[in-house]
Amino acid sequence: MRVAVAAVVAAGALAGCGGSQKPGSAALVGDDRITVTKLSQTVRDWREQFRADPAANELRAGAGNPVRQLAGDSESDLRGALTMMINFRVGREVAERAGVKVTEAQVDAAVRLLDQETNQKLQRPPGTPGGAVSTTLDSGLPRAYTRDLARLVATQILVTQAGRPFVELFPAAAHGLDIEVNPRYGTYDPAKLELGPVRSRLSSPDSGI
Repeated sequence: MRVAVAAVVAAGALAGCGGSQKPGSAALVGDDRITVTKLSQTVRDWREQFRADPAANELRAGAGNPVRQLAGDSESDLRGALTMMINFRVGREVAERAGVKVTEAQVDAAVRLLDQETNQKLQRPPGTPGGAVSTTLDSGLPRAYTRDLARLVATQILVTQAGRPFVELFPAAAHGLDIEVNPRYGTYDPAKLELGPVRSRLSSPDSGI
């Protein structure tokens, strides 16, 4: 997988429930709002699907990451999923800034590319389906986000083909979106493509953003 997108996936996999009286926002990314409720449901879906996908478990373990115990909505799972959801939105901003349009056919091609790369990593026969789904699960998101991950891969390919520096455009786009994250999950670091450490709040209420 290309270096920049691999870094985005790694940020989700390595980043890492409870509710308040109102669901609140987990993050604001430009005009888009990711609610705490959506984030929590996303992680619950991921946990169920990750358990049932041996390839996703093998990918995570093979990358040198010990497979976490799946017991409760851990903060690291929530932070990892939120990182990826933010990065997908940043990827769309990168495409816009670079003046490239990602078509559904190009997303399809990126899905096939993820399938191929996963088969190579796991030493499976060429043409084995489901690799893109397993890679998505490895990143910390449920299979419903497979095409979002593929769109990010396609975006990098197109931006690079257009002669634009994807690795420079990504943090610049993130800065331009004025990303705000609920303090319970940390702060987004555009340079590292991930959420930074959670600051101690000394029992302050979770007021959201």
